[in-house]
Amino acid sequence: MPHTSQMNPPQREAVRYLDGPCLVLAGAGSGKTRVITQKMAYLIDAGGYEAKHIAALTFTNKAAAEMQERVAKLLKDPQQASDLTVSTFHSLGVKILRQEAKELKLKNSFSILDSADCFSLVQDLSATTDKQLIRRTQNAISLWKNALLTPDEAVKAAADENEVYAARIYRNYCATLSAYQAVDFDDLIRLPVELFTANDGARDRWQRRLRYLLIDEYQDTNACQYELVKLLVTGVGKKPMFTAVGDDDQAIYAWRGATLENLKTLQTDFPDLKLVKLEQNYRSSTRILHAANAVIANNPKLFEKKLWSEHGLGDPIAVTAMDDDEHEAEHVAMLLSAHRFERRAKFSDYAILYRGNHQARVIEQALRKERIPYTISGGQSFFDRAEIKDIVSYLRLIANGDDDPAFIRAVTTPKRGVGQTTLEVLGQFAGQWQCSLFEAVYKGGIEAKLPDRQLRPLRAFCDFINQLEGRAGGKGASGKGASGRGENAAAVLDDMMKEIRYEAYLYDTFDDRQAVEKWQHVTEFTTWLKEKGTGGKTGDDGEKTLLELTQMVALMTMLEGREDTADAVRLSTLHAAKGLEFPHVFLIGVEEGILPHRGDPDAPAESLAARIEEERRLMYVGITRAQRSLHVSWCKKRKRAREHVVCEPSRFIEEMQLNQGNAPATLEETLTPQDRLANLKALLNGAKK
Repeated sequence: MPHTSQMNPPQREAVRYLDGPCLVLAGAGSGKTRVITQKMAYLIDAGGYEAKHIAALTFTNKAAAEMQERVAKLLKDPQQASDLTVSTFHSLGVKILRQEAKELKLKNSFSILDSADCFSLVQDLSATTDKQLIRRTQNAISLWKNALLTPDEAVKAAADENEVYAARIYRNYCATLSAYQAVDFDDLIRLPVELFTANDGARDRWQRRLRYLLIDEYQDTNACQYELVKLLVTGVGKKPMFTAVGDDDQAIYAWRGATLENLKTLQTDFPDLKLVKLEQNYRSSTRILHAANAVIANNPKLFEKKLWSEHGLGDPIAVTAMDDDEHEAEHVAMLLSAHRFERRAKFSDYAILYRGNHQARVIEQALRKERIPYTISGGQSFFDRAEIKDIVSYLRLIANGDDDPAFIRAVTTPKRGVGQTTLEVLGQFAGQWQCSLFEAVYKGGIEAKLPDRQLRPLRAFCDFINQLEGRAGGKGASGKGASGRGENAAAVLDDMMKEIRYEAYLYDTFDDRQAVEKWQHVTEFTTWLKEKGTGGKTGDDGEKTLLELTQMVALMTMLEGREDTADAVRLSTLHAAKGLEFPHVFLIGVEEGILPHRGDPDAPAESLAARIEEERRLMYVGITRAQRSLHVSWCKKRKRAREHVVCEPSRFIEEMQLNQGNAPATLEETLTPQDRLANLKALLNGAKK
């Protein structure tokens, strides 16, 4: 039996409760991951469940990997951990769709389009180059899918002309995905919900397979995810067995469809729901928790909860008014440097948190000036740039002819006379024969579906890919080419780039400044690939073929985004910082209009109130990232465009109830960061002498 004796009483109660549905209300830093992992181990070692019948669902691959690793250490037989289903909602959705593809009239090797692929599809259907409009339409489609609205229902629910327009695109978007035999990210949840609602046999199969569910970060679920959970745990004569773990005070994702209604509905749908509150915080000092509790108390409560800690009073929370954002950045850099000197701390002990990415630029400049190393969370990955994805799509297709998303991207970028209508017909033909789009180009009978003028550019493209694949060391994407070790990767890559005329495409598509920047990125990427291929500057052993390089790039794109272990200050938006913790936190730009964020002033009062409540939860998340010290700052004026605007401190600062000014300032508190750093350096130099 897992060693639950070391847990506090509410944690132990949450782990050992197996008599029905359970909601664990887990405050910030209260050990929710420990409860989930201990409960999985308890279910196996003491609850009579086989590991293969237990599923834990979360929102990131990192969280899932951490849980699986921790469970393995708790089990009597660590090998059983590999039989658990520990994954994101979307990974479970993929597993369901792969196994139930026939029921959904999908081919077994259906494609999953990423956000960039879907953006291109919406752009083609919209017949516009207005990227903001395309992005809004794409977001609207995502929200409709997550709310389980069909295109017809979306048209009826549309509130204005823009929404009607987006709903019409939604209808064509769904038809095109179906023709491509493809799904998007939202379909990974929506389609299993539709399947289980309409098909009792499929639902029963998965209910027998997954007999106990654990749901992490439950407050972040949307309507579609909740419906999937409900379908998996409820049935005729079936007792719902699940544990949902979440915190209504940390619900900060309404903008992407998450809804607190799921917490309210849970009590209605499951009247026997057991509620366990985790209120002991293992992260922060008492002062920090007092401020967090005081702020969040201004929101209406679904459940009353108050965090407490045994970590002692801790450092006073500092709130500082700055002249402007440049002064704020300089102050933070100097204070951080002095504080680190004082505490003999590491750079990685510090985080600078802000509401929006635009606030990072001036902070970066100040940190570079003081030679303070930093990393940024939520920044764009090099591999996420559209121009890099374009080139990688060719490499992916050379390596795997069944990669339909890569085929669609490569065959249409640059344009080569293959349009949406051609791809829809090809997709329907591929679905009929349960084969890839690439294979369908060569399959007998395609000539009856596509006239020669449409088929010719397709076959020319596929012949080109086959030729490259053969030279790269494989059989050809359709399986027709020669095999062997493969030619020098650099030569094959150069010929590929020359043939597709990508540089000319960039200058034809974008203005000169953008084209130059994008081509520089492509050149940097291809140069790096060539060096990897020859084992040159990289220090790799031996040469690599283009196929081997492609496999390496695929692995790197999956690995990128893992936690950086460098000793550096973390710069992060508040949203990206959720789930993280740092000994020392600087929370900047805490002003009206930034935090809380400036919304639509013409929005209904109810909508404005809901927005302020979510922004208050965001402030709560920011405060509770800090373990030992918290520095809050705001600016009296801030540069916007080319002028300075007057700013007011955020209402949330007053809500923290710090009662500043009641105690006399000590000499140390009256010193500027520059003075403190100078004193410390002088002291250090004196000690060296």
